[in-house]
Amino acid sequence: MKTIGFPRMHKEINEKRDFLPSFFNMLSNEKVQIFLEEGYGSALGYTKEDYLKLNTKIKFVSNRECYEKDIVLVLRSPEFEEIDYMRKGSILLSMLHYPTRSTRVDKLKEKGIFGVSMDSIRNDFSERIVVDYDGTSGNGINAAFTELAQNYKSISTQERKPIVVTIMGMGRVGLTAARQAGKYGYNKENENKLLEKTKGVLVNMLPRNITDDKKQMIKILKKTDILVDATTRDDATQYIVSNELLGHLKKHSIILDLTSDPYLTDIYPPQVKAIEGIPHGTLDKIVIYPGDNVYNSVPEWLKSLNQRTVVSCNAWPGVNPKGCMDLYGKQLIYIVQNLIGHSTSDFNLYNNDYFNRAIYRGTIECFEESLNNYADEIIDVVI
Repeated sequence: MKTIGFPRMHKEINEKRDFLPSFFNMLSNEKVQIFLEEGYGSALGYTKEDYLKLNTKIKFVSNRECYEKDIVLVLRSPEFEEIDYMRKGSILLSMLHYPTRSTRVDKLKEKGIFGVSMDSIRNDFSERIVVDYDGTSGNGINAAFTELAQNYKSISTQERKPIVVTIMGMGRVGLTAARQAGKYGYNKENENKLLEKTKGVLVNMLPRNITDDKKQMIKILKKTDILVDATTRDDATQYIVSNELLGHLKKHSIILDLTSDPYLTDIYPPQVKAIEGIPHGTLDKIVIYPGDNVYNSVPEWLKSLNQRTVVSCNAWPGVNPKGCMDLYGKQLIYIVQNLIGHSTSDFNLYNNDYFNRAIYRGTIECFEESLNNYADEIIDVVI
């Protein structure tokens, strides 16, 4: 019988996202031994009894013992020392972010671990299966408008114009952010009454041909109240908006970072954020004001002279942990059942099972195949 471990995440005090008891109820008929780390769910207010009454197969063990199982399931990727606890040939199901975490990919390959990245699991139409768009964009937009409301107190009603939200990135995160931002244009729907005396909200969505045009960006930024980064970059070593351009933002403007891309200085060339010189927020510190000590964490070769209030988080859905984990549990249950019922060699793009194919798209093997195919296409074009 296979074993599956569920370690807790200890990255931040406010990281509370353990799977809910209802998720383990859905696993109660599976032929698998389930191991939860001691204290699992306690940050969300759950007890051992809450889990055991829905699944009697659960055992509570240490953090290390959870990582020594056949399958390890944890939302945010483990640290390298935790990956070292894992056995060769075991499965790690987590948010692994292959495109921007090359050292993590190398570590998993070195250990012989079958990685399945939740953020790379996609259906036959290349749509993500495990994702909380509303949790990411909704929480971020709400935090940005909350801070803007504080800055707006110094602006007289007569001076106020429609709030301009400028969004870089036209994928699902950006589109959801646009929809969420639009709600603040209707005072009757604005439950917090954050900006009652505004003149509505205008949303700009910028494609790459605009973000690459410095003159157009200057014109746009001068009118922007909230600048949103919802981009997915082909090259995460290059920023999109320079710190020089940030100087054209209004002093009260808010920069909203919806990406989860941190600074990575242990690789060459280093990975940077899409907006030059902004700090990287966490669940413990979402709002970062100009002059905050967190700016000292920005790599020294980047410019950060022009500073605005930055709203950033490395795990936006975690702002509402119960809602987030309820959604992720429902999205992941069939993925987990497939991992329990099959060996790693069973997953491929030609399998008749929908979830089997989706899981394969989340593997390192599939990720590297796509990179090689992309490189071949580039060569064909050049030739």
